Amino acid sequence: MKILGISAFYHDSAAALIDNGEIVAAAQEERFTRKKHDPGFPSNAVQFCLEYGGVTLNQLDAIVFYDKPLLKFERLLETYYAFAPKGIRSFITAMPVWIKEKMFLKRLINEELVKLGYDKKKPVKILFPEHHLSHAASAFYPSPYEKAAILTIDGVGEWATASICLGEGKDITILKELRFPHSLGLLYSAFTYFLGFRVNSGEYKLMGLAPYGNPSSPDVDRYMDIILKELIELKEDGSVWLNQKYFDYATGLKMVNEPEWERLFGFKKRNPEDTLEAEHCNLGLAIQRVTEEAVIRMGREAKRLTGAEYLCMAGGVALNCVSNGKIQKAGIFKDVFIQPAAGDAGGALGAAQAAYHIFFGQERNITWKNDNMRGSYLGPTFSDLDVELTAKKYGATYTRFEDFKELSKEVAQLLSEGNVVGWVQGRMEFGPRALGGRSILGDPRNSEMQKKLNLKIKYRESFRPFAPSVLAENCAEYFDYDGISPYMLLVHPVAEERRNPLPAGYDSMDLRNKLYYERSDLPSITHIDYSARIQTVHKETNPRYWELINAFKELTGYAVIVNTSFNVRGEPIVSTPNDSYRCFMRTEMDYLVVGNYLFDKRKQPEWQEKDNWQEEFVLD
Repeated sequence: MKILGISAFYHDSAAALIDNGEIVAAAQEERFTRKKHDPGFPSNAVQFCLEYGGVTLNQLDAIVFYDKPLLKFERLLETYYAFAPKGIRSFITAMPVWIKEKMFLKRLINEELVKLGYDKKKPVKILFPEHHLSHAASAFYPSPYEKAAILTIDGVGEWATASICLGEGKDITILKELRFPHSLGLLYSAFTYFLGFRVNSGEYKLMGLAPYGNPSSPDVDRYMDIILKELIELKEDGSVWLNQKYFDYATGLKMVNEPEWERLFGFKKRNPEDTLEAEHCNLGLAIQRVTEEAVIRMGREAKRLTGAEYLCMAGGVALNCVSNGKIQKAGIFKDVFIQPAAGDAGGALGAAQAAYHIFFGQERNITWKNDNMRGSYLGPTFSDLDVELTAKKYGATYTRFEDFKELSKEVAQLLSEGNVVGWVQGRMEFGPRALGGRSILGDPRNSEMQKKLNLKIKYRESFRPFAPSVLAENCAEYFDYDGISPYMLLVHPVAEERRNPLPAGYDSMDLRNKLYYERSDLPSITHIDYSARIQTVHKETNPRYWELINAFKELTGYAVIVNTSFNVRGEPIVSTPNDSYRCFMRTEMDYLVVGNYLFDKRKQPEWQEKDNWQEEFVLD
C-alpha cells in the first residue's frame, strides 16, 4: 500500500511517500525551488518522492492533504462574523483567494497532479485529515512507543491551536483541544513580530535571543507580569486565553495592536535590522519563560488524561528545543519523542500515516529501537557523476579520495586548524535542521568560530548560537544529558566541569560583551546560559558523519564539532552539489566536501557570477 502525503498553500510545503507504513521519501519544496518556506504546490517534492519510490501517481492507494480546507474556511467566516465590522480590510483581501482557489482545493490539487502525469480517468482516492491529526500522526507513528500521550502545539490548523491525544497501537484518540483565536503558537509569533523577526520563520531567533535577557533584571519579572495580567490568562492545564484587544491576527493584516503593545512594554516595535537592546533581550526571556511554563502544564495535563509513560510532540512550537528540554527534565514522562519535521512540512508525512493506520485500518508493527525516521535522511541524494558535472560546469578543482577514512582524517585536521568546511553527504535531511547531510562544520574549541560563522559565512545576526554534533556514546562527557537527541530538538546544559566562571558584573554587560566571553572549553557551542542544542550522532543512521567526528576525536580528544545548516541567511538549505558549490563560492567558507570530493577555496577559479545572495533571497 503506497500513500502520498502533501502539505501546501500556507508555508513549508512538502511531500512524503510511505509504502506499507514504511517511510520511503520526504522533502520540502523549498529545497528544489530555492524559495525559503515555499508555500506553493510541492510539484518537485512530489516528483522526487514518486521517482524514489518507483511509483506513478495512478499507482498510489491514496493521496492525502494535511488539513481540511472547508473547515478552515468555516473558521475564517465565523471569525470575521464574530469580530464584525472590525476586519473588513482583511476580509476583502482574503475572500477572493478563498473563493477562487482554496474553496475548491480538491480541484486545484487534481489540476496540479495532472501536470505531473496524473490520469483523472483512473482516479486515486484523495483524503483530508484534520491538521492537528496530521501533526499527531507524524509524531506518534514513527515513535518507538506502543502507547503514548501526544501533544501538538502550533499557530492554528482549522480550529485547533493545540491538542492532547492518546496514541495506542494503530489508533489515535483526540482528548482535548485549544481553539482559535487562543493560541500559544500565535502568542509566541506575536512577540517574534514585535521584536523585529519574521513570523513563521523567525521564532527560532526569538528563542536564541531569550538567554541574552538578564534573569536578575526586574524588567523580566515586570514583562512576565504584564504578559500574564494583560495579554493572556494561563490556565492550570496549559491552555491560554488571549485578550484580543492587544492582537490583530484574527481579522487584521498584522500580528499585534502596536500602539497598545508599545504602551504596555514602554518601547517601540523593533525593526528587523535595528540594534538589539537590553529591553528586547529581557522581553524575549519573559515570553520564553511563559511559553515553557505553558508547555510543561500541557505536558502534565497530557499525563493526567492519558496515564501514558511516554510523550510524542509535533507542531511548530515543538521546534522550541528549550521548552522541549525543560519538559524532558521535568520528569513527567519517561521519555519524549519529537517529530524532526515538527512544523507544517511534517504534516505531509503525518497525513499519509494517518490515512494508512486510521482510514485504511492497517496495524502498526514497531520494529525499530529509537524511531522510524531513518535519522530524518529522507530527501534526495547524488552520485559521483553529479559532483563531477558540477565541477566541470564551474571549472572547479578538487581532490577525490578513494578511502573515506582518509578523507575524514584530512577534514578533521582542517577543522582543527580553524577552517570552516561545507559538508554534503548522502540523502538530504527532512525538516528544518541540518543533521550532517547538508551542514557547515567548525571546531567548537575555537573562540572565534561563532563570530566567523555568523558574520562571514551565514551573514546573519551575531548573537545566533550554533549547535554541537556529538558522538552519541560520548554525549554525557560534554553535556548534562545521557540520553539521545538525534534531531537537534533538545537543549541541555554543558557539563559543569567544562564551564568557566562568569566575571563580576556579567549580567549588566551589553549583548556584545556577553556574547564573546568564553563560557567553557567549547566556546563556539556554549550558549550564554551554559546551554547547548545537542545533536547526538549515531553510527547506525549516519556512518559517514560519525566517522568524521570520530576522526576529530582521535586527533583532538574532542568527540564534538560545530554544526550549522548549509545555507546563507534567507536561503533554504542546499540540496544538490550545484547548490553547495555556489553557496561555497559566495561565502568565506574555506573548504567544501561533497561525497568523496574535497574542494579547496584557494584553488578554485575566480567566481564569475556577479549575482548577490542578498538580492536573490528574501531575508528571514
